[in-house]
Amino acid sequence: MSLLVKGRHQGRDIVSVTPQSANWSYVGFAAYRLARGEHFSFDSGAREVCIVVLRGVVSVRAGEHRWTEIGERNSVFDDCSPYAVYVPHHHAVSINAHSEAEIAVCSAPGHGDLSARLIAPDAAKRSVRGQGGNTRHVCDILPQSAPADHLLVVEVVTPGGHSSSYPPHKHDSDNLPQESLLEETYYHRLNPPQGFAFQRVYTDDRSLDQAMAVENHDVVMVPRGYHPVVAPHGYDSYYLNVMAGPRREWHFRNDPAHEWILQR
Repeated sequence: MSLLVKGRHQGRDIVSVTPQSANWSYVGFAAYRLARGEHFSFDSGAREVCIVVLRGVVSVRAGEHRWTEIGERNSVFDDCSPYAVYVPHHHAVSINAHSEAEIAVCSAPGHGDLSARLIAPDAAKRSVRGQGGNTRHVCDILPQSAPADHLLVVEVVTPGGHSSSYPPHKHDSDNLPQESLLEETYYHRLNPPQGFAFQRVYTDDRSLDQAMAVENHDVVMVPRGYHPVVAPHGYDSYYLNVMAGPRREWHFRNDPAHEWILQR
């Protein structure tokens, strides 16, 4: 099965991955584009949800909670953190767009007694990882230090000509504290939008080894294995990562063949 899910460039529904379509147990992801004045609603069912306002301004209602006119980015490449909303399981959700907007709906199984809450930009920690051609800019939207049942959500901007998720690392073994088992999706955006990036997903024994050219709005599914990304010169890369697994901790193992890069 191909790990690449192509995004649609027109219409409300951009791309969708479910546990059923991915043939795994935890991660769900969907992205939507909304016109000004458009209304979108769904029920979280048995899943917890993190709604990320990728661009535009929206109002969100989750059960009795309401957040009015949240969002301040015109692009995922704007130099600021997004607004997001965490919604626990068994909540009715409605979203109203006050401008053209793009939203991501990240989900995983929910079972706790958490409350719906706003994740404001000042709560989403920003940092820089790597150095030289491995530098990338990270924003932790829903890290393991924040309350949730299974979900982890982070976004990364990688300048053109740089690598990311690199040296290649994996988190597919339930072997804490050395490594955790986490499924993952990458939702890719490119700037300028006609660009592309490359992502490879591979295991030590190469029983899984897929190299993909990803374009604007594509999703790459990572059920297991290492998963580096490279952005060609001239095209900045953005991706939104959703991770979830049996235990909500992120511990990874680098590919031993490439770990020497960290000693430079």
